[in-house]
Order: sequence, then structure tokens, then C-alpha cells
Amino acid sequence: MMASSSRTNLCTLCQEDDVPNEAVTWCTDCEVLLCKDCDKHHNKSRSSQYHNTMSTEDYHEQPAFIHEVSSRCKDHNKKFELYCSFHACPCCVQCVFNHQKCQDMKPLGDILTHVKSSASVQKVEKDLKVLQKNFDEVLIYFKSRIDKIHIQKTEAIEEIRDMRESIDDYFNRLEQQVLDDLESKHSKLNSNISTLVEQIEQRSIKILKLQEDFSKMTQFATDLQMYVGLREIEKTTSEAAKYISDLEVDGHLNDKKIEIRISPSLQSIIEEVKSFGDIDIITNNDSSFSVHLLYERKDQAHILVHTDPGIDRIGPSLLQKWKIPKKMKPVYVIACRLLPDGKILILDNRQRRLLLFSKNGNFIKMVVTFKTNPYDLCTVNNNIVAVSFRMTNLIELVDVDKNKTTKKLILSHACHGLSSDGQILAISSINEKKCSLVNLKDMSPKILEGVWGTCIALFNENIYCADCYENKVSCYRKSGEPLWTFMHTDISNIYGLTLDINGYVYIASYRNEVIVVVTPDGRTSKTIQSNADGIINPTGTDINKEKGMMIVSCQISNDDAYILVFKT
Repeated sequence: MMASSSRTNLCTLCQEDDVPNEAVTWCTDCEVLLCKDCDKHHNKSRSSQYHNTMSTEDYHEQPAFIHEVSSRCKDHNKKFELYCSFHACPCCVQCVFNHQKCQDMKPLGDILTHVKSSASVQKVEKDLKVLQKNFDEVLIYFKSRIDKIHIQKTEAIEEIRDMRESIDDYFNRLEQQVLDDLESKHSKLNSNISTLVEQIEQRSIKILKLQEDFSKMTQFATDLQMYVGLREIEKTTSEAAKYISDLEVDGHLNDKKIEIRISPSLQSIIEEVKSFGDIDIITNNDSSFSVHLLYERKDQAHILVHTDPGIDRIGPSLLQKWKIPKKMKPVYVIACRLLPDGKILILDNRQRRLLLFSKNGNFIKMVVTFKTNPYDLCTVNNNIVAVSFRMTNLIELVDVDKNKTTKKLILSHACHGLSSDGQILAISSINEKKCSLVNLKDMSPKILEGVWGTCIALFNENIYCADCYENKVSCYRKSGEPLWTFMHTDISNIYGLTLDINGYVYIASYRNEVIVVVTPDGRTSKTIQSNADGIINPTGTDINKEKGMMIVSCQISNDDAYILVFKT
């Protein structure tokens, strides 16, 4: 039974008798509000005299979500008495039936002893202070950004106007240059034509005078005078005709006009320049200009439990599908991994290489090539990955940023499936039916006999192994103690194994062309993706737990593959 989170101060017991008495006390054990009379009886009763109570004022001061926490099982309406460490949940005596395979059941009282003085309380208190400091820091940062972007806007306007003035000045100079050139050439041409006009006018007057003289000569001159006069006129007309001919020969009679030819570069400005500029919002990755946040240590245990969505609500949605570029073929994707920043690593068994792609499928680079065929791949930290080689008992640690192998490990057994939690590197051997847990601090190995699989994964102190030959998935403690084994007809040839943030196990079944999810207790499964969703010969899968992203590699032919990106 849970009390309402509203501020109703009526006695719960009296309300059952339709008596609206005001409550003064809240019993945390009975989870009821009590009036003065009921509180007296409650304190005198042997069954409740040692119950913890508080005033209604203190009760209502508690957060609303605390009011929703009950000490009774909502399924069986019985008081919680046990705690299942495997599922991280309290249980009543009837819940035990559903936890028969869970071996780590403890009395709830033992778990809750000294909880308020535990390190978890101190950690949450510290986390809250860190969060508050971070929010204060972020708030200051964004307020300062508002001032800065106003300044940046003003500076941008000034830069635009300065550029406009520079362009205007430059074009004014170009305009004046062409106007001066126009004036010069016009003056020269005009002067030449004016000179010719003056010469022709003078010669034309002379010809008119000759015409008058010729007319008079024909009327009054003697024959001798006529003879001599004709010779003189012929000489003059011959010179005039030559002058006209020279005008044509010298090109003076060609039509000359002034024409402006605008520079093609200027014309291209009108045609090609479509904007004065572009306004971009650029992320400044310089840490000196960014907000500095505080972070909790990653190796500290966190007491907050993620909400389990339930297997029925699991249904990844496809975000992207992209093929391996033609220039990279032939390719056989034997493993794929999501890096923390969202980039995707592809392990190519065909050409013995490690390829890096963006989350959108754009090829970034070939990280390294190998001398022998690789088998599996896992991330160790942000930029270090591990690659296994089954034929040589070899593990290579590769720095993705530096494009080189930084360390090589030789184990006593063949190396198949790989997984790491940043502290331990787990390497499974199919042949010897064992696995090695390598401490990444000192590289010391620990052998676990009987813990093996073609694929392996680490999550919450457990080891998960998938056997593609026996078509089963098994869960072990890190000590090697078996917890459960799962088999199903929907699973055949397991080529990929990964887990989400809630501990659900995702299996890539190559032969059946499906992705199957199994509950954390290994009891229930569900096919969430199939051939109809684009799952064709899946050779690998991986989940970025923080971002809720899943990838599946599909080998659609012997030398061609594509990647599916899902939101989980």
C-alpha cells in the first residue's frame, strides 16, 4: 500500500470508516497516516509499538518520488524481506519462486543496514554537489555566450561593411581607370578624324575652285591655254584621287567606333557570386574557451539503477544503412565495433585490415593491416582496441588515433572472442574450451576453464559466452561459476554478441538471419530484427550503451557487406 503524494492530512484508518479526522503522524512501516487517537493505539499495540513514525509535516517535506516507494510487493501485497543481487531488486517471500536460479538472495535487512551512513549516500551527496556546480558553471557560461555572440554579431556587421567599402573603393578605382582610358582613346580618335575633316574640307574647296576654273576655261581659253590648263587640272585631280585612295588604303575610311568590353571577371561576379558571404556557427574545440565541468570517477560504483524497459518494449528503429565503398572491396566483415565518439570500426578478415568509418558511413582511414587473418575485435578505451588472431595465439592492442599496434600479447591458447570493460580483457578459446582474463594494468592472465565461446562479452561482473556450434548463450560470474544457459530454435550460428545498458543480451544469428534479444536472467527471448528488416547473414553486432546505438554488419556476398545502424 502506498500513500498518495498529495498533501491530504486525513487519517488513513479513519477514512476507511468515513470519518475525516486530521492526521498528525505517518508510519513508515505501515505506510499509513494516523490521527491522534489512532497514533496512541498504534504506539500501544505490540505489533506496531516499535514502528518508525514521523510528523505529517516532515512526511510532506519528503520528495514526491519517495512517497511512491513502498515496502510491500506490488505483485503479491506482501512485505519485502529479501534482496536479489543478480536482478538488483527487493523480493517478498512469494517472489522467490521467480528467482529460483538466482543464488545470491540476501535478507533485505542486511542490505539496508547502515544504508544512510554508507559510501553510496556520500557519493550521491557528492554527485549532487558536482551537478549543481556544473549547472552553475554552465549557466554562467551560456550567459557569457549571449554577451559574446552579440559582440560577434557587431564585429561581423563591421566586417561586412568594411568589405563593402573596400569593394566600392576598388571598383571606383577600376571605373576611373576605364573612364580615363575611354577619354584618352576618344580624344585621340576624335583628333585624328578632325584633322582628316579639316584636310578634306580644304581639298574639297580646292576641287570646287577647279570646277569653276574649268568651266571658265572651256568658255574663254584658247586651244593652247586649254591644253596647258587640262594638264594642270589632271595633275591636281590625280593628286586628289590619290589622297582619297590613300585614305582607303590606310584604313581611314573604315568605320571606327568606341566600344566598352566589360571584363569577364566582373561579369562572372554577377553570375557566380550568389551571396556576400556565409554565416556559420562554428564549434570552438579549444578547451581554454569552453566550460570546465566536474566529473565523477568512473571506477566508483553508482547506486542508481536504470529502468528496465521490459523485453516487450525492445524494438530497435533503423537509422541508417550504408554499404562498404566499392574501392574497399573485396571485404569480409568479421567484426564491427562502435567507438565512444560514434565512429565505427570494421575488421576485414579478407584483406587483413582494420577500417575506420564515420557514423554516416564515410570512409575515414585504414587504421592498420595485419600479417595474419584477424578473428575478433573489441574496444579497450577511447582510442585503444584489441584484435585477436586464432591461429597464432596473438592479441594486438591497436591505437586507432596513431594507426599502429602498441602492444602484442602471446597467450597459451588460441584466441577467438574478445571483450573488455577497460580493466580486464577477456579472450575466449574454442579449441581448449577456456578463456583468459587479462588484467590490463599488469597484463597478468587468469585462466577460467569451461568458460568459452566463439563470442564473449563482459557486463556487470558477469561473462557472457556464445557458442556458434552448439547454438547457445551462457552466463557466468567472473569467477567462472555458471549462472544460466539459453538455447532457442531461432538461434543458429551465433556470429555476434553484445549487451545493452539494462543487461539484455543481443545475439546475431547468421544462419537464421535474425537478431534475438534475451532477458538478463536468460529465461525469455524475442526476435527483434529479421531478414525482412534487412538482416542478411549478420556477422557481428555492437551496442554503444551510453548513446543507445546498435550496429549490425551484414555480409551480403563473399566480398560485399553493409552496415545497419539502429536506435535501441
